[in-house]
Amino acid sequence: MAENYIHQLKGWPKFRWSQERLAERLAAVRHRQGRLIGRMEALGFTLRAEAVLQTLTEEVIKSSEIEGEIFDKEQVRSSLARRLGMDAGALAPADRHVEGVVEMMLDATQKFDAPLTAKRLYDWHAALFPTGRSGMTPIRAGAWRDDSTGPMQIVSGPVGRERVHYEAPPAKQLNREMRVFLAWFNGKESMDAVLKAAVAHLWFVTIHPFDDGNGRIARAVADMMLARSENSPQRFYSMSAQIRVERKAYYDILEVTQKGGLDITDWLEWFLGCLGRAVDGAETILATVFKKARFWEMRNGEHFNNRQRKILSRLLDGLEGKLTSSKWASLGKCSQDTASRDIDDLVKRGILVKDPAGGRSTSYSLVEVR
Repeated sequence: MAENYIHQLKGWPKFRWSQERLAERLAAVRHRQGRLIGRMEALGFTLRAEAVLQTLTEEVIKSSEIEGEIFDKEQVRSSLARRLGMDAGALAPADRHVEGVVEMMLDATQKFDAPLTAKRLYDWHAALFPTGRSGMTPIRAGAWRDDSTGPMQIVSGPVGRERVHYEAPPAKQLNREMRVFLAWFNGKESMDAVLKAAVAHLWFVTIHPFDDGNGRIARAVADMMLARSENSPQRFYSMSAQIRVERKAYYDILEVTQKGGLDITDWLEWFLGCLGRAVDGAETILATVFKKARFWEMRNGEHFNNRQRKILSRLLDGLEGKLTSSKWASLGKCSQDTASRDIDDLVKRGILVKDPAGGRSTSYSLVEVR
């Protein structure tokens, strides 16, 4: 290990930071958190539950996207709705990789006040890798890495010209490293829980205790502490969605911090800024929830068959791609003729409108709810 990494420094893991530089930013984030939670508590139960479902869907999808894994939104949403006991129409079956990420995220946020233990982390890891493989590579699922294939390194670039961004502590230190981390995480010291989420994220990903999935688990660990900071299992903003937007800055600040000293003020400033932008981003989710609620309110008393209700909900959630009669038939599990009748009915009622391009590519959009 040629370079000096933060975990090799004398005094590791006794992090330091400037309270003076962080005080104003932390207070601003806390204020925005409080305002958002206040607004959400003023909503009815149904709207609040829908906001939580949308937020958690974003969190699962974007945390996986950061690592280059793309999940089907409807599978994620269905898996979450089923586990949260929500009625989300006909539920799409989810594959076991989706189910595993959903299980981990819900365990972290719904049971935020339970201790974080090695066994719990093993269970999360095993859920993320149900086949014991990362892609085609066999990994140790549900156990700390053993470095049998060499040191744990974060590498980029073509074979033969790789650039090592970071090298984690050797496997023989993991039991001790994780004991210290977990004792601190579960400790009751007076540190603000938002700051603690930021430190936990950095600390966990620096130890890098697993063969793969460390980033996703680090973000789940941070989400767990953020839930503690609000004393609520209900999530109304997605830190992972914001990190996905700022992915390059995220990796850059991690690399600089892991090659720097034990003063991590710059990392904490970045984390608080990103968190503030994530809270602001909750407005987008809120707007979608309100639009959906307004739509069904305006149509209260009107009859829709099950296919129409299901597919209109998909459109209101932001269906990807154009809505054609063949896509309707696929989503509604019906014939092309039935799909055309469903669509024609909604066009006559002023709910759907034919898009400008006609012919074989005829597609339809929702009439804007005002």
